[in-house]
Amino acid sequence: MALRPGTLPAVFMRGGTSKALMLHRRDVPGDLSVWEPVFLSAMDSPDPFGRQLNGMGGGVSSVSKICVVARSERPDADIDYTFVQVVVREGRIDLSGNCGNMLSAVGPFAVDEGLVEASDGPVRLRIFNTNTRKLIEAHFAVDDGRTLYRGDLAIPGVAGTGAPIRLDFIDPGGATTGRLLPTGAVRQSLDVPGLGPIEASLVDAANACVFVRAADLGLTGVELPAALEAIPGLLDRLGRIRRAASVAMGIAPDLDAAVRIVHVPFVGIVAPPLEAGSLSGAAVRADDIDLTARVISNGVPHQALPLTATLCLAVAARIEGSLVHEAARPTDVALRVGMPSGILTADAAVTRGPDGWRAERGAFFRTTRPLMRGAVYVDAAPLSA
Repeated sequence: MALRPGTLPAVFMRGGTSKALMLHRRDVPGDLSVWEPVFLSAMDSPDPFGRQLNGMGGGVSSVSKICVVARSERPDADIDYTFVQVVVREGRIDLSGNCGNMLSAVGPFAVDEGLVEASDGPVRLRIFNTNTRKLIEAHFAVDDGRTLYRGDLAIPGVAGTGAPIRLDFIDPGGATTGRLLPTGAVRQSLDVPGLGPIEASLVDAANACVFVRAADLGLTGVELPAALEAIPGLLDRLGRIRRAASVAMGIAPDLDAAVRIVHVPFVGIVAPPLEAGSLSGAAVRADDIDLTARVISNGVPHQALPLTATLCLAVAARIEGSLVHEAARPTDVALRVGMPSGILTADAAVTRGPDGWRAERGAFFRTTRPLMRGAVYVDAAPLSA
C-alpha cells in the first residue's frame, strides 16, 4: 500500500468522557504497520508542545484516540472495533488495550453509518474488540433508523445530558494477559526498581490494572489531578510502579519494553470512601460512595476515570483480599466510585470456584454524541498500488 498526502472520511465523536476520530476499516490501510504514519498525522503526534494544535488531538490521552470500525464476519458479533491510542508527545500509536468510553460510540456509529441494520426501539449490538479479543454488548435506542442521542442521563465530567447507552462486558477477565489474576495472587509485594517493595493488586478485567494504596504513596486519595501532577517525583514513582507491574503481569518482557507499552496497565490509587472536592466544584460526600480512586492513564492523572479501569475496580472490589476489596465499603449492588469529576458507578459479577476467581460480567452506562462528519487531512493517506 503506497501513501501520499490526502484525506480520510471520518466522524468525530464524543464517547463518555473521551473524544475520537471514528474511521471505517475499509478506508484505512490494510496493513496495520502502515497505520502509524497515517494516524500520527491525523492527530498531530509527536507534539513536543503537548497540544496537538496541528491535528485533531487535544493534548491529553483522553482526546488523542482513534476507533476503527467494521461489520464483523464473526458469528458471535455484529461489529469489529479496534482502538488506537495515539501518544501525544511521542511518534507512535498503542494498540495494547481497549477504551471503554469510546466503546459507547461504536454501536451508534455503526448504525448511523449503515454498517448494521437496526429496527426502531431498543437495540442490542454485539461488539468484538480486536485489541482484547473480548465481546461487549451495547444497548441503546434507535428512532427513524438513526441513533437516539437526546436523553436525561448525566455522567460525571460531561456537561448536559444524553440518551443512556448500557455496555455489558462479557467474561471481561484476562482481556490483556489472558488471566484475571495474571500472577495468580490477589495481592503481592511488587519489587519496584529505585523504590523498593510496594504492596499491590494486579488485576486484568476489561484492561489490566495495578492497584496501590494511596496511603502507601503518602497520599490521601482525594487529590485532584493538578495536585497529583504538582507533587515532586510522584508521576515518576507511579511510572516505575506501572513498568514493574507490566513485567510482573507478562505484558512486557522487560522494563525497557514496558516503557513503550503506555496504555496498559493503568495505575489505580485507592482509598476508603472519603469526603472530597471535584473538578466541577461540587462536593463528593463519603456517604454517597463506596470507594475513592484516582487513575494514572498514559502517564498523567485522568480527569475522570477510564471506563475499563472502573470496571476493573468493580471486579477487584469483589475479590476478597485485594487492595480494592480492602478499601471499598461492602456492597451487593453496583460500586460507586468517588473520582475527580464526581461519582462513577459500575457493576460486576465475580465468582470463586475450584479454579479460582472468575469475572462473569461487568456493566456501566455512558452517553455519546457525534460532533462532526467529513474528512480529516493527513500527510500520509492510503493510495492503492
